[in-house]
Amino acid sequence: MITGLVDPGDLHMPEPASIDQLRHVHDSDYLERVFQGRLSDKEVRRIGFPWSAQLVERSRRSVAATICASRAAVEEGVSANLAGGTHHAYPDHGEGYYVFNDVAIAARTMQAEGIVHGVLILDCDVHQGNGTAAIFASDPSVFTFSIHGEKNFPFHKEHSDLDIALPDKADDRTYLAALDSGLQVSIARARAELVIYLAGADPFMGDRLGRLALSKPGLTRRDRLVLDYCRAARLPVAITMAGGYARQIEDTVDIHYQTVQIALEYATFQERLRK
Repeated sequence: MITGLVDPGDLHMPEPASIDQLRHVHDSDYLERVFQGRLSDKEVRRIGFPWSAQLVERSRRSVAATICASRAAVEEGVSANLAGGTHHAYPDHGEGYYVFNDVAIAARTMQAEGIVHGVLILDCDVHQGNGTAAIFASDPSVFTFSIHGEKNFPFHKEHSDLDIALPDKADDRTYLAALDSGLQVSIARARAELVIYLAGADPFMGDRLGRLALSKPGLTRRDRLVLDYCRAARLPVAITMAGGYARQIEDTVDIHYQTVQIALEYATFQERLRK
């Protein structure tokens, strides 16, 4: 289906992330084993996908796309990676279908290049961003906020700067009230110059791995709430799609499509501010 939502000229395919960029977060030994296909059986099971050169290539490009989205957000106000949000990967191992942590690498790359100092990571995937929380646990320049299912994967949670754990079947009203509170606290405490927003589709009531009960209109209000808070604080936002495992794949597509549509409205507002 072609909708014309985004002009083809505004879509860009990144080159793979460089080794130096990956090393901002991941251990050299882990990277060497990933690139050479020498992961142990246990490590492969932990990732959840069999190793292949294509998996490595895809993972590197997803990282690069979040880096590019972060740069574009600073320049233009908002941008999106139509993949990304691989928040379960740790410095020394992959986990939960993720090889590299694109969000953490993007944050560290932006800092290393002197583009921003403070970064706020708003993680609205239904699963806690455990890898991201662990990576930045002792780094006050990156504030991590995760709103997620209390009883969902990962079953051992790390400590984000702010965690909001919701019970199974939490609905639109419960979720949005908790998110509103979390956004107020996060933006006030973060002192950020860039937001990276993980707009997971998996809090949806029809998601096979979600366990929450948000409707599509509820997820639309979630995206608007996040972007409204960022707009009020004049914060650029780089969006990643993160998870989505709906029983009907069309539902996941609809939710991600709506996120991009709302981001375009935000981009139009940012453009008016610059004029």
